Formats: sequence, structure tokens, C-alpha cells
Amino acid sequence: MAKFGKWIGGGLGWAFGGPIGAIIGFTVGSLLDGGSQTQTGRTGRLSGRTTTGGYLMSLLVLVAAVMKADGKVLKSELDYVKVFMVHNFGEASAVEAIKMLKDLLQQTIPVDEVCHQIRQNMNSSARLQLVHFMFGIAQADGDIDPRELNLITRICQQMGISNNDYESIKSMFVPNTESDFKILGIERTATDDELKKAYRRMAMKFHPDKVSNLGEDVQNAAKEKFQKVNRAYQNIKKERKIA
Repeated sequence: MAKFGKWIGGGLGWAFGGPIGAIIGFTVGSLLDGGSQTQTGRTGRLSGRTTTGGYLMSLLVLVAAVMKADGKVLKSELDYVKVFMVHNFGEASAVEAIKMLKDLLQQTIPVDEVCHQIRQNMNSSARLQLVHFMFGIAQADGDIDPRELNLITRICQQMGISNNDYESIKSMFVPNTESDFKILGIERTATDDELKKAYRRMAMKFHPDKVSNLGEDVQNAAKEKFQKVNRAYQNIKKERKIA
């Protein structure tokens, strides 16, 4: 609990205001470590910087919306989310996150309003990592339900994610014969030079250092996405016999 409480007690930043704050407000108090306080400053205004706590709260709210999209919440999904959280944030944090998620699943999530708040306050790289997390969780039962996919698509649109970036991340989880090209945001007809430029562009966009301000846990999770970009590039190079 200590790490989770530290994240929350250390300040949720902008996430504590607006629809996200309204959704999670009633659960936050019981999760804070004794003596921890959400830091608002002398004026009572919260920081505009995205903290790890604010990021995790935004993720949990969106995850709850995606999990409810197909009309049922399976134990296997909750189990997967716990494993996912353990892998990315540690055992103690995962237990507390699942407690909060169960509360969130009982609420109606105003998806568009939440996405607009995230779009206005979170940088592009952090939003892209949220999308990667959501696809991973939606695939928990081995298949992404069309209703889950539709909601993730809508979330991306509302958060201002470009279609090119959306297709890139989607292709990391919904493979097809063109997945490697879609991950790099190019067509199969792209020249070798266009391929190299696309790889450099995507590698820069998805580099783990882009989310280093959110802490080591989120940065480590971002490495998976970065590795998929590298793998796609290597696959195409091998197919084309490029040294």
C-alpha cells in the first residue's frame, strides 16, 4: 500500500479536478497512507503537472469504462488486470488499484468528459501509453470484443490521438498481414528510405524517455511498446533483405 498511497498522497495534480476527480473522489480518502495529504498549495489549486498518481487514476477510470463496454465484467479480466498492475506497478500497488477499480466498475463513466480532461492536461506520449495499456487489458481474455474496440476507438478520438498513431498501437494487439507496416505508420508500398524515416519517427514518438516524468514503473511499461516498433522494423528489413 505504501507506494500506491505515496502516489496518491503525493498529489493527483489536475486529475483531482473535473470529471476524473468527481469519479474517484469518494474512494481516494480510504487509500491514503496515514498522514499523507494531497498537495494543493496555498491557493488550494492542484498542480497542472501529470503525476504518477494522476496518471494511474486516469488509467483506472478508462480501464473501468473499457471493461464494462461488452456488458460484463469477468473474473478473468480482473485477474488479468491485477497481473498487469503487478507487472507494471508492483504487488502492493496492484492490490489497492484493484480495490479502486471494483468501485469504479459500479459507476457510470462519462467517457467523453474524462477524455477531454485528459486531452487538455496530459502530453501526447502519456496519452499514447494509456492507449497501449487499454488495448493490453481489452485483450485479457484472448480476444478484443468489438464493443471494447469501438470504445477504445472513441476514447482515442476524444483524446486527440491521430488515426495513424491509433492504427499503430492497434496493430500491436490485433495482428494482420500488414501489422508491421501499420505499427510504423506506412503502407507496404513505402520505399526503403520511407521505411527508415518512419522507424525513426515512431521510435522517437514511442521512446520510453517520453514518459520518464511519470516514474520508472510507467517508463518500464512503455518499453514494451518501443520494442514492438523495433520488432516491426526488423521484420520488414528481414523481409526486404535490408542489411
